Parts: sequence; C-alpha cells; structure tokens
Amino acid sequence: MPKVTINENLCKGCGLCAEACPRGVLALAADELNAKGYPPMKVSNPGDCTACRSCAIMCPDCAITVER
Repeated sequence: MPKVTINENLCKGCGLCAEACPRGVLALAADELNAKGYPPMKVSNPGDCTACRSCAIMCPDCAITVER
C-alpha cells in the first residue's frame, strides 16, 4: 500500500495537492493549525491512494512525499 507523508510544518494549506489528486485522498485539516498558523492538509483516505504522486508534483512547498 502506498504511503503519503505530509510535512505539516511546510504545508500552507493551499489545496493544490487535493485538486491534483484523482482519488480524493487528501483533505484540509479543519480543526488544527501548523506552527505557521495554516491549516495543513491531511491524508483522509489512505486506502484509495495509487501512488501516482500528482499531489507531490503539484505541491509548491515540497511538503509531500509518496512511497510505494
């Protein structure tokens, strides 16, 4: 199963990764903030991930890694 890791301290919650994900694996964390005061993205449906890495490619802050 692929593993998606988000560095929450780098994430600014722009949502570009969630838009790029064809399977809807990522979602904005509505109830928490990171050290910079942004709501980070979270892996909401890890079982749906196909390791296409669209999220990691789209992330402007390089906050996402995907392992197969």
